Amino acid sequence: MISPLVKAIDHPYSDVQSADYREMPTHAVLPPKSTPGPALHGPTSLLLPYIDVKLDFEQKIYWAAMRPSQHPMITMELLRDMMCVQESVRAIMEEGNREQRQHLEYFVAASQTPGVYNFGGNLAYFADCIRRRDQEGLREYAYACIDVVYGNAMAFHTPLITIALVQGDALGGGFECALSFDVLVAEKSSKMGLPEVLFNLFPGMGAYSFLSRKIGMAAAEKLIMSGTVYTAEELYSLGVVDVLAENGQGENAVRDYIARNRRKHNAHRAIYRSKRRIDPVKYEELRDIVDIWLDAAMNLGEQDLRKMMRLVAAQERRLDNRE
Repeated sequence: MISPLVKAIDHPYSDVQSADYREMPTHAVLPPKSTPGPALHGPTSLLLPYIDVKLDFEQKIYWAAMRPSQHPMITMELLRDMMCVQESVRAIMEEGNREQRQHLEYFVAASQTPGVYNFGGNLAYFADCIRRRDQEGLREYAYACIDVVYGNAMAFHTPLITIALVQGDALGGGFECALSFDVLVAEKSSKMGLPEVLFNLFPGMGAYSFLSRKIGMAAAEKLIMSGTVYTAEELYSLGVVDVLAENGQGENAVRDYIARNRRKHNAHRAIYRSKRRIDPVKYEELRDIVDIWLDAAMNLGEQDLRKMMRLVAAQERRLDNRE
């Protein structure tokens, strides 16, 4: 079953598809028909309610930052914006393909909420669905999540190199989202982890798939089962974080990384394409794991749900303390 927000699309990168994406569906989450699509206003911006987009065609960088939020979690509205961003990236790349020139080379995903990248899944919604036995509602949300991270993992079916810039807490699904990009840049004060095991669940939206490919199955399993929230420096030593930035210097670190590697862009792009060919993250794999996650979620008891809600309360207190 595919998320009801999904539709088929065509990709002009036949050479990329044949090399990397032969078994991968071409899905994209779009806003409901009643919602106006994203509007391009001039050459450097895309207006969306939950994501701030800046297009730097001079440096060939697409910047997408989650807007400041009092509840920086993954909602259906944010997921729709994320997929609108993916669609806009493809549209820009298609135009460049027709003109035989490359408009973009890098994509950067960040957050504008101070001290937070993203707290992950909407746990209050999870608990409500489980208590009401609304498995289909939970399934719709979960499938929309993997539509997004799958698109990220495939670089949106384009030749872009993708970068996650973490400048704060990335927990649960927020961490999974960051892991789905090619390069993970994090400021030293950032904290990341997968706390789901603390309320008797596991991270089902890509963590196992992405971490096992990056640091090996045993290390990935240890990290997932621990429920520990790690510092960026600890994750850098484990090989999860690729670039460690000084606090407050994350954006500069991304720009420095791009500048240092600009002349190697062709090689790096080919390396990431080869990685996706050798050990691809398949949509079917993500969907099957989500189905396992759904079964596990529906088996949670009231005590587990109370622990889940205590985590929500702790996250809200952390935000309050930063204001």
